[in-house]
Amino acid sequence: MCPEVVTLVDDQAASAAAFEPVACVIEDVVATVEVVHPGLALAPIAGAVSYYGSEADVVQRVHEAVKEVTGGGAHVGVARGPFAARHAAQNATPDAPLLVDNDADFLALLDIEVVGHEDLAATFRWLGVATLGELARLPRAAIASRFGTVGLVAHQLASGEDRNIRPSHLEGPPIAEEKFEDPITHLEQVGFVARSMMATLKVVLASEGASPHAVDIEAEAADGTIRNRTWRSPHPFTADELTERIRWQLHAWVAKGGIPGGLVRLRVTPHEVSDRGRQLALGHDATQQDEAHRALLRTQAVVGVDGVVVARPQGGRDPAERVSWSRWGEQAQEPQRDPAAPWPGAIPRPAPALVPDPPPQLEVEWDEGTPVRIRLRSRWVPVLSWAGPWRKTGKWWEGDEPADRYQLVTSTGALLIATKQGRAYVLGIYD
Repeated sequence: MCPEVVTLVDDQAASAAAFEPVACVIEDVVATVEVVHPGLALAPIAGAVSYYGSEADVVQRVHEAVKEVTGGGAHVGVARGPFAARHAAQNATPDAPLLVDNDADFLALLDIEVVGHEDLAATFRWLGVATLGELARLPRAAIASRFGTVGLVAHQLASGEDRNIRPSHLEGPPIAEEKFEDPITHLEQVGFVARSMMATLKVVLASEGASPHAVDIEAEAADGTIRNRTWRSPHPFTADELTERIRWQLHAWVAKGGIPGGLVRLRVTPHEVSDRGRQLALGHDATQQDEAHRALLRTQAVVGVDGVVVARPQGGRDPAERVSWSRWGEQAQEPQRDPAAPWPGAIPRPAPALVPDPPPQLEVEWDEGTPVRIRLRSRWVPVLSWAGPWRKTGKWWEGDEPADRYQLVTSTGALLIATKQGRAYVLGIYD
């Protein structure tokens, strides 16, 4: 419908690398920077305010530093808590930072949808609760009883209490550290290192049913340079989420030349550990899951991070189009095409057992539009039965030519083929 539309895949590792210079210049003004995700950073400014004299001076310095790096402005918000500061930044403009004097008063005017749960916000709105202020005025015990933990967290956020973390009783912070005799220089190895360290750290945290809200990543380069960055999450990190943050950060440092000579030491320290651990189901076999996890880690170490992938369904007309691939252990991207859409012209079930990539060319002999036989290496095999054609019109504005798809059955097996410009290609092989 709109040939000019361009789809861009969300690459968090590349985004982290692009955001790293911004975090660095903020760190030059404010001692500590916590990255929530590429594009959003939190920074406690009490120390900087004491040094520079006022919040306005600190904000102005941060704004100028970011503008110098990006060529554009930054949306800056200042508040006591990170939830209020984030929404203050969203309501600010690049030329006018928003400084909040009272978190509760500021949050009270925000729409209920900012709680972050669409279904919960819709329920509150149906009950006549349209703003965070109206939610905060309701009894917390009643909200917790009716909506459970998610409702309790929403009420805490509406009241400006987003730093209310329940510390675990762990004796000292668990630390995962690895040293490398041969410096790591390839980004493929970064993902494996991160997964291995999280597998070690997970044993300590899982034994206490604990998860961290923040993690400090420290990397030492071969020339002695030490880099440090803190990542934060509003909810407790899972092991996979921690792995992603470590990989993103190392990717950012390596891509920007921040680890000269390669990585010789990596240290990960969780902070603000919460005792809101994962509750296992009655029949859950955690041992078997850990064994499978370690096996996939070993496989990934051999074949690389791109060699172990997970398939998920998505919409499409040909078999190859109906699968979305992502690296194992990483957060899956949303499917580019809706699998629930009707997709007229799609190949009917069953799906082929094997989908070659790229599709090899196949010699087919035709008789007045009817496939008669196909060539398999040095011999011709007669076509016993066939179905089709299913017409497919491609993206003509990108040079994608129309094609006809057929299902062919021979004495040696069944094939799914596509014909275009007088040539035939194998799209799938049926079992």
